[in-house]
Formats: sequence, structure tokens, C-alpha cells
Amino acid sequence: MLKLGILGLGEGRSTMSAALASTKLELVKVCDRNIDLCKQRAKEFDFHNYTTEYQDLLDDESIDIIAIYTPDKFHAEHTKQALLHGKHVVCTKPFIDDLSKAKELIELSESTGKKVFVGQSSRFFEPMKKQRADFEAGLIGELITIEGYYHADHRWFLDKGWSLENAFKWLYGGLSHPVDFIRWYLPNIEEVMGYGMLSSNGLKGGLKNADTMHFIFKATDGRIARVSGAYTGPVQPVVRDSEMSCILRGTEGCSQADYMDLRYAVTTNTGEEIVQTWEHKLKHYFRFEGKSHHAGEYQNYLEYFADCLESGETAYPNIKEGVGTVALLQAMDKSLQTGLPVKIADVLATHQLSADILNNHK
Repeated sequence: MLKLGILGLGEGRSTMSAALASTKLELVKVCDRNIDLCKQRAKEFDFHNYTTEYQDLLDDESIDIIAIYTPDKFHAEHTKQALLHGKHVVCTKPFIDDLSKAKELIELSESTGKKVFVGQSSRFFEPMKKQRADFEAGLIGELITIEGYYHADHRWFLDKGWSLENAFKWLYGGLSHPVDFIRWYLPNIEEVMGYGMLSSNGLKGGLKNADTMHFIFKATDGRIARVSGAYTGPVQPVVRDSEMSCILRGTEGCSQADYMDLRYAVTTNTGEEIVQTWEHKLKHYFRFEGKSHHAGEYQNYLEYFADCLESGETAYPNIKEGVGTVALLQAMDKSLQTGLPVKIADVLATHQLSADILNNHK
């Protein structure tokens, strides 16, 4: 059984629940700089092996994997230290916020033989897993186009002081989910164009960057895709829509996976229309108050990573795919600023990264 340490106990709360419920991982130690949060998690999970020093995780020779859930600006350094100390890494999305550090991290992972898995958790929700399996089985034929969106009433985020900082952008915190869906099916995106705006609700609440965005992508083979996000206003009732969805349109069928609603619909290549839900798995996915933490999908991806480590297979998204997604997000950001299309290869080249990174995918 692989042994796990967790850094960051905000989002890491879900990972604690996931690890403690898993038969494939053993939780050894957790870490957060906030001692009060450590004590809160210790009481919540009756797990008392905590520390406020990251070095304690790094120096623990029993730990095989460190799972990183710190703010984005720390991901690169925390990943680097884990690799240097002989640990495999799970890092929450987006992988890093500074592509100038990407090349060093890729080379370090290769030289140490330690794997980095990016926690793009949305892939590991039941509807998305089923949609992918049906696609790979050929139920909708050849993919024509894909649409991803994340529309949510996240006005409650305005109560978090860091959400009002200049550095906070919904582009990275929210759209990274549906953008990952696009890259899952159309990994070789070569160009992106988008527009964004700060809504009156966001402006009134003190946000500094766009909270409403629409983007179009073009892949190297000519196929196109689109993504949209809106985060500071009401959403449609769940009987009509989902906060986050992935829609695949194929030559012989079409499918839609709805995230938190655990709902999936497909028109297959035989013309059959199927709707499937997973209400019986609600307790697996949503273990805390409301739906703000999704421990089930974390358990799904942690166990997937553990299985890949045991079998010697590559777990995706791996480090190069994670870097490619960050490059795409930065190209999107540049398009918002310039009002012009941006080529992903240009973003990668700025940091001496090869466009071949875009070929590293499942």
C-alpha cells in the first residue's frame, strides 16, 4: 500500500477523506502552516499526525507520494522539493502559474524517475468517466466538436479576501475545469481567441478581473471547440442545466456529461437516447456540507494514480500535459488582454518549451 502525505488542508480536506477511505493508500502525515486548521482536521477525521513544517513531510522516508493543495504560486517550488526528496507528486490544478519553471520541473521528474500527476478532478466524476468510456467505444463516432462550460453563482467567493486581489482570476480558478475537458479530447490546440468582461455584480463585489468569458479554440487538425464561464450571477435550475458540462458532438451521436448533477445523456450511433444518473453515489462524491468539496472524485484519481504507479503505466494528466494546459490558459489570458487570437506554440516558445508537450496526453 502506497503511503501518502498531504500539504495544504483547505482543499486537502477532500484528500484526507479520500485517503482515509481508500484501500490503496495509507495516510501518514498532513501539513498546513495554520496550526488551527491542523487541529480542526485532526478533530474532524480523528487523525492526529500533523505538522506545520513542509520539511517534516519531505524528510519522512516512509512517504511515497506528497499531495499538494497550496495556493497556485507555491506549486512549482513545493513540487520541486518533493521531487528532490524522492517523492511522487499529486498537485491540484492548475499545475503551476509560472511557465519559466516548467522545463526544470519536467527535467527533474525525468531524472529522478518520480511521477507528477495533475489533479484535474473533473475527469474523475462519474458522468465524465462514462462519457469518456462511451466515446472510446465509438458510440458517437468520430468527434466533430466539443463544448465545455462552467457557469456557477460563486458570489460567496467575494467573502474570501484573496478573491479580490489582482492576482485572482476566474480564468484559472474556474475555467481550468472545462478547458481540461477540451484538452482531453482535442489535446493539440494551436490557437485560441476569446473575450471577457467583469459583470456589474463582480464589479460591485470588488473583483479585479473578468468573471464572464467565452473562448473559441482551433486544433492543428482544423477542428474547433468552445468554452464559456460565468461566475457572479444566478444560474438556471438544475432540471434545465448543470453548473458544469462537457458536450461531445460526433459524426454518429452526441453526449453530454453534467458534473455535480451526476447526470449523463447520450444519443448513440444506433439512434438510441439514454439518460443515466448516479444518485446512489452521492455519498461517495459529496461527503461534507453542501457540494463545496468533492471527496469522491479525489479518491477516484488518487486510486488511479496509485494503480498506475504499481503497474508502471503513465497517469494522465501527467506533468507535460499539465504544463500544456497552463500554456493554453496563459494564451487565453493573453487573448483577453489583446483582443487577438494567440498561438499556444508562441507561449511555449517564450519559456523554451517545445510544442511537442501538447502531444503528451491519454
